[in-house]
Amino acid sequence: MAAQLRQLRQQIKTVKSTAKITRAQEMIATSRIVKAQQAVAASKPYSDQITQALTALVSHHVGIDHPLLHEQPADNRSAVLIITSDRGFCGAYNANVIREAEALIRSLREQGREPVPYVIGNKGITWYRFRNRAIAEAWHGFSDRPDFPNAERIGRRLTEDFLKTDAEGGVGEIHVVYTEFVSMLTQTVRVRRLLPLELHDGHTETVPPAYEFEPSAQAALDLLLPNYVESRIFHMLLQSAASFQASVRRAMKSATDNANELLGVYTRQMNQARQAAITQEISEIVGGADALADSGGE
Repeated sequence: MAAQLRQLRQQIKTVKSTAKITRAQEMIATSRIVKAQQAVAASKPYSDQITQALTALVSHHVGIDHPLLHEQPADNRSAVLIITSDRGFCGAYNANVIREAEALIRSLREQGREPVPYVIGNKGITWYRFRNRAIAEAWHGFSDRPDFPNAERIGRRLTEDFLKTDAEGGVGEIHVVYTEFVSMLTQTVRVRRLLPLELHDGHTETVPPAYEFEPSAQAALDLLLPNYVESRIFHMLLQSAASFQASVRRAMKSATDNANELLGVYTRQMNQARQAAITQEISEIVGGADALADSGGE
């Protein structure tokens, strides 16, 4: 009985320590979500405006052209950019992204295309390498706090590969799998085709304004298109970072609640064991007293 009490006390101590850690992680994630939401909100106007400018440019200047605007049917390879996290303790966040990416990869193979993974985040990199799956390029170390230089680096690599042929190791189209932050309770995995460009995202039904571009519409297109790709990747990284923090908060809150529930179970078990030990001691004392009384009477 004493051994059982010691074991229960140790378990209660362990659960209390775990609950403190998960509670602290929950509070940290809560504070970071606010900054992540602000970063998403700050990047959205630029992303929308550059999309609007490119849509207007392409709509009103029929004669201009750029390789990023065209399908490449001769290229059979399809890049799949998968945005995961560098750290864990985020519930099913990474599992959902990888599951959606694998569904996209199967779909591309059914279409007769060869998918080529590009992975962001240690969790995704580890998942693919553990299964001996080839990765064209991997980036890590910034998934929870993305910055534009990293988005620019990723965008340039993808754009360069898109402009290459299959024989040169290029790809004919680029898809991105990321997590969109909808609210604190809802984060949805999205699949978007990044290249060839799809400028009409359904955000507006009005006729785009007729801008005047200097020095020329073609020169503006050559400058805007790479920036457009990089800004979209940056916005997706920010969306994924906010979703990651929300997933961490939800997972840590669930872990804290489970720890508190388990603490209650262990406390009840300890009280029951302690009460049983006290009852047993009383019974032994009473039994000993009765035995002494009987022996004295004789």
